[in-house]
Amino acid sequence: MAACGEEPAAANRASAEPPSVPVSRPVIRQVSDWDEFTGRFIATGEVQVRARASGYLTQIHFQDGQLVNEGDLLFTIDRRPAQAAVQAAAASVAESEATLAVSRTDLDRASQLLQTQAVPRATFDQREATVQRGEAQLMLAQANLLRANLELAYTEVRAPFAGRIDRHYVSVGNLVTGDTTLLTNLVTVDRIHFLFDVDQNALLRYTRAAASNNRPSLREARNPVRLQLADETGFPHEGEMDFVSNQVDQATGTVRVRALLRNDRQLFLPGIFGRVQLLGSAPYEAVMVPDDSIGTDQSRRFVYVLNKDNVPEQRRVELGRLMDGLRVVRSGVGAQDTVVVGALQRVRPGQRVTPRQQPIAVPQPAQTASAADTPPGARTETATP
Repeated sequence: MAACGEEPAAANRASAEPPSVPVSRPVIRQVSDWDEFTGRFIATGEVQVRARASGYLTQIHFQDGQLVNEGDLLFTIDRRPAQAAVQAAAASVAESEATLAVSRTDLDRASQLLQTQAVPRATFDQREATVQRGEAQLMLAQANLLRANLELAYTEVRAPFAGRIDRHYVSVGNLVTGDTTLLTNLVTVDRIHFLFDVDQNALLRYTRAAASNNRPSLREARNPVRLQLADETGFPHEGEMDFVSNQVDQATGTVRVRALLRNDRQLFLPGIFGRVQLLGSAPYEAVMVPDDSIGTDQSRRFVYVLNKDNVPEQRRVELGRLMDGLRVVRSGVGAQDTVVVGALQRVRPGQRVTPRQQPIAVPQPAQTASAADTPPGARTETATP
C-alpha cells in the first residue's frame, strides 16, 4: 500500500515540473534580398536569311538545325545566268577601253596639228569630247561589271555570323526571288538574352537605394542576376544585366529589363520561359530562426522568447524570406534573445519552462530559396547568404 501511495505523489511531482523545451539564440548571417521575376529568352543575334539573287535553288549545304560558322556556305542559287552577265560586262569593259584608246590617240594627233593650225579648233574640241565620252562609257562598263560580280556573289548565300541554323524553308529546284524569298533562320547560341519586366515600385526602390549607395545603379552597373529554368530547383545560372528601357509601359506599369548569360552548353533556347532573381539590397546582417519555431495567432506571427526567469513571452515578429529552412526575422527578435525553437505545444505564456539548449542546425548555404508564403507566379524577394 505504501508503494501505491508513492505513485500518485511521483506523478504529481512530474506534472508540477516545468516542461522542457528546446531553445537557442537566433542565427546571424549576412544575406541580401533578391527580387524574383518571370521572363523568357531571346537570341542576342537573329537573322532571317533571304535570297539576294533571283533564280533556281540548286544546292543546300547544311543539315537542318546544325551549328554553322560565320561565312559558311548555306545555299547556292543557279550561277550560270550571273556568270554570263559577268562575262558580258567584262567584254563591255574591254570594248570601252579599246574605244577610249583610239579616241585618245586621235586627240593627241589633233593637238599636234592644232599647234600648226593644220586643223580647226572645232575638230580638236570634238575629239576631246569624244575622249570624255569614252571615259564615261568605261566608268559605266566598270560599274556594270562590279554589279554583275555582286549578283554572282549573291548566288552563294553564306552565314552572316556563327550560330545554330533552322530548317531549310525552300527545297532544291524551287525558284527564289531576290530580297523576297525567306530561306531559313539563324540565331546566335554562345550568349543569350533574358527579357523580363520590373514593376515601377521595385524600380523606384532600386533607384533610391542606388542614390544612397546601398546597391549598384540599375542602369550604370552590370547588376548580377541568377536564373532558374522550369524543371530546376534553386537558381544555378548566373548572368548580368545589360539593358534597362528608357520608359515605363503605361499599360502595365513595368519597365523592360534585359540580362545577358553565357550559353556554352547551349541549354537555353530562344522562347524558353524562366525565373530570374535580381539583387534587391546590399548585404546586411539578418536575424534568422527555424521556420517551425514561428507561431500564428490569427493574422499575427510570433515567437516565444524566454525572459530571465525562463518564462516564455510572446513576441510579435515581422518576417522576411525563407532560406534553407531558416526564416529571416526583420523585427521583434534580437541576436541575444533566447528563442523557443521547438515543442511549441508545450509552451503556455506566463508559465515557466525548463530550457534545453539545442543549437540551430545551419545547412550549407543554397543559392536561393523561394518564399514559402508567396504564391507561384508572384514576385518574391529571397534572402541569400
